[in-house]
Amino acid sequence: MDLLKLNEEETAKRLESFLRKKIEKSGLTGYVIGLSGGIDSALSASIAASAVGADKVFGVLMPYSRSSQNSRDDALKLAIQLGIETRTVDISPMIDAYYGNIGQGDDIDPVRLGNKMARERMSILFDTAFELNRLVLGTSNRTEFCLGYGTWYGDVASSVNPIGMLYKTQVRQMSEYYKIPESIRTKTPTADLWPGQTDEDELGLEYARVDQLLYHLIDNGVTDRAKLNEAGFEDTLIYRAVDLLNRSYFKRHLAEIADLGLKPIPDNITISR
Repeated sequence: MDLLKLNEEETAKRLESFLRKKIEKSGLTGYVIGLSGGIDSALSASIAASAVGADKVFGVLMPYSRSSQNSRDDALKLAIQLGIETRTVDISPMIDAYYGNIGQGDDIDPVRLGNKMARERMSILFDTAFELNRLVLGTSNRTEFCLGYGTWYGDVASSVNPIGMLYKTQVRQMSEYYKIPESIRTKTPTADLWPGQTDEDELGLEYARVDQLLYHLIDNGVTDRAKLNEAGFEDTLIYRAVDLLNRSYFKRHLAEIADLGLKPIPDNITISR
């Protein structure tokens, strides 16, 4: 039995209800989302369009000069299918200007460059959200949160996230349910940072295998190595995944605040009459 198999209809209802309630509570008019041409942003956009209506979802394409044309084509294909309005903002001038200004324009570590691009894109999304009186929709999945495969205060810094509790394999399952274009569903996952770059190569892990392991570790609470071995997980996979999970813990939290013994700030205060 596949432990990660979802009841698609029930999952869709819960995710769409979540997005409707968040908009109602915020008093804002809809959602803004960065469309990368990948499966995660495609699913988040599809859930939102179904939940609140296509007219309340605004997509922003933010290519860099090295970005794949196929990614842009897929992002636009999804937007047309959903019937959502889009805007394209080329981030190349702002990224290149920054590195040129500090005299490092020609030889930047690609991961550093990717982090800068992710934060620039999120800055644009929040600015667009202010312009349109909307919330920024997140696109990071549970596997990425577990393994730290995202940029702190970059792509993981959204207002609300409908897919943050879906493992990558579950994202693929729900993408079929929402009839996301096949060219998006079947493409090799990539952050599109450089030609030939893929998520799984960077992580050194296969999503299908690591998702099952993470479910055992986190959702079933199995941390005994022998039991994990019995379940079919080799030591190299176990230790690689756990190392990534432990090292990236800070990405799953806001900045830590020094504790001086005061009470946490509540989400809401009601004054009695």
